[in-house]
Amino acid sequence: MKNVKTVFVVSILALAMACAVSTELAAKEKITLKNADIIGAGATFPAPLYQRWIKEFGKSHSEFSLFYDVVGSGDGTKRFLAEKVDFGASDAALSDDQIAQVARGVQLIPATAGIIVLAYNIPDLKGELRLSRQVYVDIFLGKIRYWNDERIKQLNPQLNLPQLNIVTITRSDSSGTTWAFTNHLSAISSTWRDKGPGVGTKVDWPGNSMASRYNEGVAAKIKHSWGGIGYVEYGIAKRAGLSMAVIENKLGQYVEPTDASGTSTLANTSTQMPQNLRLFIPDPDGKDSYPIVTYTWLLLYKSYADKAKAEKVKQFVNWGLTQGQTYAAEYGYAPLPPPVVAAALSALATIN
Repeated sequence: MKNVKTVFVVSILALAMACAVSTELAAKEKITLKNADIIGAGATFPAPLYQRWIKEFGKSHSEFSLFYDVVGSGDGTKRFLAEKVDFGASDAALSDDQIAQVARGVQLIPATAGIIVLAYNIPDLKGELRLSRQVYVDIFLGKIRYWNDERIKQLNPQLNLPQLNIVTITRSDSSGTTWAFTNHLSAISSTWRDKGPGVGTKVDWPGNSMASRYNEGVAAKIKHSWGGIGYVEYGIAKRAGLSMAVIENKLGQYVEPTDASGTSTLANTSTQMPQNLRLFIPDPDGKDSYPIVTYTWLLLYKSYADKAKAEKVKQFVNWGLTQGQTYAAEYGYAPLPPPVVAAALSALATIN
């Protein structure tokens, strides 16, 4: 059989350039949703890392092709539950009820982890912006409406904060990033949990809010919106050149989002990983832990009707859990701790 080069096709509507590149690659290699050997769909949060994985994996595994459709955790989960893909990807994992819908079983595989930052656009702000837990909760509740609010000024006496409207930039699509962020807000605020939007992949945001699709769309809107603040994956915010707030963690320490922040948090919490590999850390312990951290999962079936397809899926995921982890920090993700990698590989071996 003629070898076909493994490619990664991205369909992010928020970025016309990315779409154009993906279309060009698909046309050149003739890899489509219909003819790829392995088809996946889901989260935008880890998509840059998955892109690199498939590129590097393809250099030594040209015997089959992969197509990953970057549609967000919500749509990826829907396609996985409907058994329209060979694997899904979600930042929200799956609930027990969702897992029960799949007759051939589900195996969650933590693939990487990352931090969610509060990126902002305050013109001519010279210095580091600090936000306490209660302050950023109240910003997203719409209770703090201007950047020169006295509570923000008290946290940042060195900054010349303008009398500028605060506009929260949120996700309009069903998003695992939204789930992780709202899960954090619910963990630290009873008001958010009991009287506010609560936890969800898609919620009704209070206050002065603008919405966009995908992490890239949120980052782009923040960059072009004076007074904007939004939640976005760290690597994407970093590549977009966005300013990111230093925020308060569980122990009252203000932690800057950096390449090392997520790694420290995972190290502080890795022993909590349960047998089903579904670990949420909405308010992590540890003096140096960054407060908003999430694992992101690949969604695999416990059994595949096609043995060859099962082996291809396992081969790629195994590579991602081992060699693929070396690329995580380059893209702003936290490499998985060794105990988590070992647990994930053991679970992968049970797929048949």
